[in-house]
Amino acid sequence: MTQLTPYIVLLPFIGFLINGLFGKKIKSETISGIIGSGAVGLSFLIALSIFLEMLKAPAEERSYIVTIFQWIVAGSLNVSAAYQIDQLSILMTLVVTGVGFLIHVYSIGYMHGDKGFWRFFAYLNLFIFMMLNLILANNFLLMFLGWEGVGLCSYLLIGFWHDRKFDTGGYKPGEATTSDAAKKAFVVNRIGDFGFLIAMFMIFKLFGSLTFTDVFSRASSMVVTGDTTIMWITLLLFLGATGKSAQIPLFVWLPDAMAGPTPVSALIHAATMVTAGVYMVARCSVLYALAPVSMEVVAVVGLATAFFAATMGLIQNDIKKVLAYSTISQLGYMFLGLGVGSFAAGIFHVMTHAFFKALLFLGAGAVIHAMHDEQDIQKMGGLKSKMPTTYKTFVVAALAIAGIPFLSGFFSKDEILWKAFSQGSIVFWIIGWITAGLTAFYMFRLVTLTFEGKERFGHDKHPHESPKVMTVPLIVLAVLSIVGGFVGIPHSLGGGNAIEQWLEPIFEPAQSKLMQSHDVSISVEYILMALSVIAGIAGIYLARRWYLSKPEVVDRISNSMKSLHKLLWNKYYIDEVYEYSIVKPLKIGSDKLLWKGFDIKVIDGIVNGSAKLIGLISGSMRKLQGGFVQNYAFAFVVGIIVILGILILK
Repeated sequence: MTQLTPYIVLLPFIGFLINGLFGKKIKSETISGIIGSGAVGLSFLIALSIFLEMLKAPAEERSYIVTIFQWIVAGSLNVSAAYQIDQLSILMTLVVTGVGFLIHVYSIGYMHGDKGFWRFFAYLNLFIFMMLNLILANNFLLMFLGWEGVGLCSYLLIGFWHDRKFDTGGYKPGEATTSDAAKKAFVVNRIGDFGFLIAMFMIFKLFGSLTFTDVFSRASSMVVTGDTTIMWITLLLFLGATGKSAQIPLFVWLPDAMAGPTPVSALIHAATMVTAGVYMVARCSVLYALAPVSMEVVAVVGLATAFFAATMGLIQNDIKKVLAYSTISQLGYMFLGLGVGSFAAGIFHVMTHAFFKALLFLGAGAVIHAMHDEQDIQKMGGLKSKMPTTYKTFVVAALAIAGIPFLSGFFSKDEILWKAFSQGSIVFWIIGWITAGLTAFYMFRLVTLTFEGKERFGHDKHPHESPKVMTVPLIVLAVLSIVGGFVGIPHSLGGGNAIEQWLEPIFEPAQSKLMQSHDVSISVEYILMALSVIAGIAGIYLARRWYLSKPEVVDRISNSMKSLHKLLWNKYYIDEVYEYSIVKPLKIGSDKLLWKGFDIKVIDGIVNGSAKLIGLISGSMRKLQGGFVQNYAFAFVVGIIVILGILILK
């Protein structure tokens, strides 16, 4: 299977080239859709066959590197274009290609009739290609190529309908277009990417290589933890992760990314891009294990992001923005797991989250499609009888993210909360537990207002179930959301936690350098598990009661807490703070100082001044060439006299 590894990456690129170069001439949505979906589907089948071979092989033979060509040789820098297959990369590859394939198939129905159909599939294939480069790379430079590539693709896809207006949710009301959202995502991610770039320079300076095997083996041999250089490297890498994975303070781009087509939202939130930061930190687990300060920062930022994003999701009315804040919150959970040293739990939640979050977004897309682009859940209701398949699968995903036993989200989220308690602190667990309750509440507020109760839409809308090309991916993802968590049954429930055992060779060097978890009895774990379930059930109960049978309670609470409601509605005014403290000063400084001051007066002044000076000199010298013979004779005589004078004086 070694020789097939490059084709995992190459096939989506071929799909991109075919649709990108010839899609306009093909003029068939079916063919363009089959090419785009088939390329990713074949990549998934190859990855699956490699995974099955790895299952049969001994643990020490489950990792190998395939070198494509030597990329850069400059002095001591030697970087190859090479792909690394191991337990972590193959798991991520299966998630990216598997969920990505379902999203591609769904897009055939969702994008039907769009004039840029072929271009959309070309961009989707390019997105998958770049993400696969990121997760399969065996060195930081190739990872960075994929890292930048997914940023470019997100820009292309978020702004796909470039001239459409969209609601920013507070700032710039009625002014923003999808192009603004795309630019915002691109610029905010460049801030984090700068940190990644500086970290790479420092890694090469410290370890003399950018190849993972070299860097991590040398890091594993380091005995002393807390090295200042390692701390700065890991903090800068985490800055990159906060951009890609939308953590505080660089999360502001992700809600606006909802301006793109819904399949794009599903791809960004479930299979690509936002999980890149989590994967990168997990891949660099050895480095983080040597930097306890960085681990603490990762955990605290992740936990804070999880909580604050959950509070912002409580009152959103845009169906996609509720899910966007949900994604930010769940990513915070993942970083909490990584920060307390449970790298396997963080990756486990990446996998389960991919299933139920893709399902939620695709379900939301089916609703938007049926409601003729309406996204306000206040204008929906009563859709479960008209869209039964979408409703049932959406509820499965909502139950999974709420942590209801024994769906996938229950196992992965509980694992993170348990590790936060046993390896972190009781404060971490309490905030994570509250966040779990908030998650269940806002998800079932979304379910209730969208699918249940009385119809709140006009007679001009006739919602109906989506075609099978859209509902079949929903059913597949619903099944995965139900059974996907059983690969991570904890030891306390009699399971072997297969995913933890599978990833153990990858994270063992890091785990050996971390402090061991506190001794906590299994009975305490059961109690905490029960409390987590109670929080989820309580959130579901309150949401259904308040929004289905007691809506006056919601009005009373909103009226009594107007300031808090306004604060949450405006997302803590973070966008406004950035707008007035960073964006506008930069614009004013660029306009007044850099453009009108330096560019026009200095740069243009030097260029234009040089031209004027030459013009003046040329104008004066031009008079010497007047064409009058007597003037020339006079000049000759004067010249001879001057020369004779010089000779006589000598």
